[in-house]
Amino acid sequence: MRRAIDGDLCHEIVINELKPSLGFSREKDLNEWKKEARKKFIELLCIDKIKENDCPLNLIVEERADYDSYIKIRFSFESERGAFVPCYLLIPKDGREKHPVVICLQGHTGGFHHSIGEHKNPGDERFQPHTAHAYQAIERGFAALCIEMRGMGERQSKRYPDPTIHPCAITALTALNLGRTVAGERAYDTSKAIDALDHFTEYGIDKERIMILGHSGGGTASFYAACYDERISYAVSCGAFCTYRDSIMDIHHCVCNYIPAICNYFEMGDLCGLIAPRHLGIMTGRNDDIFPIKGVVEGYNLAREIFSLAGCADNVSLTVSESGHVFDPELFWKAIMEETEKMGWNDI
Repeated sequence: MRRAIDGDLCHEIVINELKPSLGFSREKDLNEWKKEARKKFIELLCIDKIKENDCPLNLIVEERADYDSYIKIRFSFESERGAFVPCYLLIPKDGREKHPVVICLQGHTGGFHHSIGEHKNPGDERFQPHTAHAYQAIERGFAALCIEMRGMGERQSKRYPDPTIHPCAITALTALNLGRTVAGERAYDTSKAIDALDHFTEYGIDKERIMILGHSGGGTASFYAACYDERISYAVSCGAFCTYRDSIMDIHHCVCNYIPAICNYFEMGDLCGLIAPRHLGIMTGRNDDIFPIKGVVEGYNLAREIFSLAGCADNVSLTVSESGHVFDPELFWKAIMEETEKMGWNDI
């Protein structure tokens, strides 16, 4: 008689017995735990390795256009040697001296041109207008900084050969072979983009009020960037936050989601402790088939416990639409504006 073979059984045994060694516990001092967790997080994302290739920003402004209600600037900078980052900066013409900034990160939509509502490729209409985050932001009085992420859009690898695999996969796999992670590279690029805002102070950019917003792969990158850079006051992660066990460990995802060994140390909810006491908005669709609502709620409950212990339970929120894996502009922006109202941003 042949033995029944289950190719997943070994991993399932390990997963079911896994207890993340740096998972949050009420038995630990929160501040001490955060120091240890932050150090390990930076190590797992290989950010110190990325920093070894650091360089000056070498920023250049490529285009500037004036419209009736806003100014649009395209610029690029070098986040590390050879990593050139195209960006759009949109500033509303509403008479206010200072504008809070929303950093907009697109997911697997084809590129950051979606944030400004541009159609460049066949099929782009699928992502409009709901992913035009920059336009949505300036309509509400924010400046918007759109960043082209590693492996996406204009930054796709020229080595990419297989149309059945997302273009950022080769970038992510190459990073792993170099002892890096694309998640770390994206967090690092975002941090350097915040540095780049110093070149645009004449436009009333308020670096004391920075929010980051992304959906799907952009939501993942927004979450990790906020864990890394404490200048981000408010992180909004849409269609991306979920327990690892219920999402990337159980459902096929792009390789850019994977961080070697992270599950040995953290569940995704644990990492919310690196954001507290700053503000975190978790947003999802009840019928999202790649980030199941069960795992979203479980992760949120852990985040709520951590924020409560930090004395800021109201600084984390969960907003659920009745949709699937899609950004719901009306509902999600309503929740965002309610949060920024609490933060005192809407009246300045």
